[in-house]
Amino acid sequence: MTSTEAAAIALQDHAALWSMGEIRASDVVDAACAALVAGLDTPGLRMLAACTRAEADYDVHDLLPAALDELGLAFYPVGSVVGQEAAARTLARRMLAGELTPREFTFRIHQRYGHELPLTERLAELDDEYDILEYGDRTVD
Repeated sequence: MTSTEAAAIALQDHAALWSMGEIRASDVVDAACAALVAGLDTPGLRMLAACTRAEADYDVHDLLPAALDELGLAFYPVGSVVGQEAAARTLARRMLAGELTPREFTFRIHQRYGHELPLTERLAELDDEYDILEYGDRTVD
């Protein structure tokens, strides 16, 4: 995978996490800056990367859809089911990369989506199991 491909994936992941309230708008701006440094360059991406931390909370909502579209990436509307699924997949990749423990991963999935999202229902059930471990003789393994 090239650095531009990795940067595009990282930007897409940040966008998905932001649209579901998992990360701050300034984190999306940081990902846009990293994408520019990696060699991606579109007018919308430049505008997004130019946001200050103070502006990010106000401007990312308007700038992100165009920047992603110019790069051929998907924008997930805030709170949408497809966005929730994309954010869950992003968290799963982070867990597999060692950035989250399995316990942290299931907790965040359960906390954010409960038992309502079909894609993550089994993960929410696993979080329930983690919660009751201390009351029995079962182990995390």
